[in-house]
Amino acid sequence: MTDQIIVAWLGLAGGGTFALFGYDKWRAGRGAARTAESALLLASALGGWPGGLAGMLLFRHKTAKTSFVVKFVLVLPVWAALVAGALRLAGRL
Repeated sequence: MTDQIIVAWLGLAGGGTFALFGYDKWRAGRGAARTAESALLLASALGGWPGGLAGMLLFRHKTAKTSFVVKFVLVLPVWAALVAGALRLAGRL
């Protein structure tokens, strides 16, 4: 059951984060108000990193900003710790 929850969470969070990256890129092209980098990173850290990575690559968004890329990579251990904690609670780790 825990595996299904994790997969579902990754799908939902990843899809939402992908959409958030796309929306921010769209807004950037129009000179409109932008999504805060902290919101993009938080969404990625809470399990949306696959969607965030896909959004970065597909939309070519934030990839030239080294400081953002470094922060993005550093949020991956947060996600890994959350999954490890969930698996440990479920007795699977």
